[in-house]
Amino acid sequence: MRFFFRSKQFKIILTVFIVVFAVSIIFSIIGKVIAPQSDIAGTITAPFRSAFTSISNGVSDFFDALSGGNEAMLENAELEAEINELRNQLADYEQISKENEFYKNYLEIKDQNPDFKFAPATLISRDSSDPYKGFVINKGSSDGISVHDPVITDAGLVGYISEVGLTTSKVTTILSADLTLGALDNRTSDSGIINGSLELAEKGYTKFQNLSRSCSVAVGDYVITSGEGIFPKGVLIGTIETISNDQYNTSLYASIKPFVDLDSLRDVMVITEFEGQGSILDSEEE
Repeated sequence: MRFFFRSKQFKIILTVFIVVFAVSIIFSIIGKVIAPQSDIAGTITAPFRSAFTSISNGVSDFFDALSGGNEAMLENAELEAEINELRNQLADYEQISKENEFYKNYLEIKDQNPDFKFAPATLISRDSSDPYKGFVINKGSSDGISVHDPVITDAGLVGYISEVGLTTSKVTTILSADLTLGALDNRTSDSGIINGSLELAEKGYTKFQNLSRSCSVAVGDYVITSGEGIFPKGVLIGTIETISNDQYNTSLYASIKPFVDLDSLRDVMVITEFEGQGSILDSEEE
């Protein structure tokens, strides 16, 4: 609206209004000088007075409409601001709800493992060249993250921190051939080693190997961490999908489907501290 007052149309209207107003004043004065009650003066000035009155009324109506338009614009601007504020509040509410849901899902894990200390993190990039679906999170050493820290979700084990920067870290997943951890069949307590392979990773599976031929593992059993290696005991890993003979020795191995869907993963928890963590790392370094 402010551009209208700078326009050519507004300048013309303003000029006409000033001219008519000036002429009307002049003839009004002349009429009074000649004879205030003279029909001649009235006749001479009447058209101008009429024109001035009409234009004055028109300009008045124009500015009234303009004022009303400004009020409407202000009201619309206020409504738009209120709508934007409500949108922001809704976005904040949804974000808070998601965060509450995210943390709520870890309460049971925390209750069962009071020694765990968590650092929440968000996936910020995926390594497209990594067949094991490694990724980078938005937390690093400045957030208390260290190399070998376990990474989980409420569904189960994701992997571990393999590289740490100041504000970001790289996560190696449980599909990786670089990861080795002790594991147990949750039903039978039969033990083995989780170690990924490229062939199984292409299917989204990992490998539960070095199983004794006399073991009682079965398809559908849950597999959990045994506490051997860099991971705490009892973290869910996945379910047994198939059981096969190992072609390189006399043991068995099982393919494991992780509980965590790595393709849709977004938010994770890094376990920065747990009971026995230091001793596990010390024994591995030796």
